[in-house]
Amino acid sequence: MASASAETASSSSEIATAAASPTTERRGIPAAQFVEDVQTFLSQLDLDVNSALAFLQERLQQYKLVEMKLLAQQRDLQAKIPDIEKCLDIVATLQAKKEGGEALTADFEVSEGIFSRARIEDTDSVCLWLGANVMLEYSCDEKNLENAKASLEVLIADLQFLRDQVTITQVTVARVYNWDVHQRRIRQAAAAAANES
Repeated sequence: MASASAETASSSSEIATAAASPTTERRGIPAAQFVEDVQTFLSQLDLDVNSALAFLQERLQQYKLVEMKLLAQQRDLQAKIPDIEKCLDIVATLQAKKEGGEALTADFEVSEGIFSRARIEDTDSVCLWLGANVMLEYSCDEKNLENAKASLEVLIADLQFLRDQVTITQVTVARVYNWDVHQRRIRQAAAAAANES
């Protein structure tokens, strides 16, 4: 029993080594290898069908986990972009007032339900209250919106790449499984023919 588990562990490490050398990857996401010839694929990895299928299923789970993380990041960025746009509108108003030489009078919330009026004169920076007693100061020419949109584009491209890898891996699982079924039928037919003789 111990030798079987050691054998499985060595097979898993061999698969990981063989699969860790994909033709390409994107930002740490390994590319899936499309398998045209299942027999060659299995012999290159020196695996049986069950070990190969287990590895491919494990890879699919890893892809799904990465996809969930990327989707969460995408949702966060999509939620932040409108907030950033609103902040940029306020900064543009501040800069317009500054260029016009006039002060901006604004009401702001001090605490829940408590507001105060402030007169904002010449300013080159904006402080953003993050909560939990944390405030950050930004210059008025920060490029947060462009950074957020660029990050969103990269995330969308990563998700598309990941979906392609999931599809390739699912096709590979189906090809390996179907090849195994076909090989079993050939062996059964040969055994039946041998029994008839």
